[in-house]
Amino acid sequence: MSTTAQTIGALSIPLWGDLIAVGVGSLQGAMFASGFRDRRLDLLGVAIIGVATGVGGGLLRDLLLNVTPVALQSNWYLPITVVAALLGMLLIRLFRRLDPVITFLDALTIGLFGAIGASKALALGLPEVPAVFVGVVAAVGGSILRDVLLNLPIALMHVGSLYAVAAGAGTIVLVVMIDLGVPLTVAAIVCVVVTLTIRLLAVRFGWSLPEQRELGRIPRPRWPRFTRAPSAARTAERTDTGAIPRYRIDKPE
Repeated sequence: MSTTAQTIGALSIPLWGDLIAVGVGSLQGAMFASGFRDRRLDLLGVAIIGVATGVGGGLLRDLLLNVTPVALQSNWYLPITVVAALLGMLLIRLFRRLDPVITFLDALTIGLFGAIGASKALALGLPEVPAVFVGVVAAVGGSILRDVLLNLPIALMHVGSLYAVAAGAGTIVLVVMIDLGVPLTVAAIVCVVVTLTIRLLAVRFGWSLPEQRELGRIPRPRWPRFTRAPSAARTAERTDTGAIPRYRIDKPE
């Protein structure tokens, strides 16, 4: 076990806080799925999408860490995610009016899941880089499962708001602060604030990473060529003072 693992424990939040987080994720997953009416999802389909979005990140995190998923250690997680998913489908117009609130809660959830995932990985003895990876997976894993179940291109791999980047930045800050001896609670708060800020600014201003592109061939610079002027040209180019220019500059085409 690493020194970091010996000095910190996994970040824990109250059960009700975790349930709110997975509920918001489930709600957003159902609202997203409801937009694809051509898929003709039934109530069970919407519930499955909601559950996968809400608890998917935590499930992937715990599978990577080889521990029993938290969602399977309580009777509350699955019912909460199912109810939130059905509400998201039935009351989609209402929740779309509350979109700024949902967006804020979603960004907050990303930060919390990232902090919990990274700190849990460190507590189990993982090195810093894998801990950051686990934190990012915990933060965005639900959206990956959602896209896979809906047979859609995975949104994280395409141009869009900085979802995974926000989670990655937050978890990196957390890991660095813990290595510097900062208390876990303080590091987790900073992690959440950094993630929340980047995500909200990306949504507000439409920030995204640049599209993939090939590194094009770098054109070679074309320098002016200095050549000796022919005698006929020198005769034609005599100045009033009789000076004869020895060279002329041929500009590049």
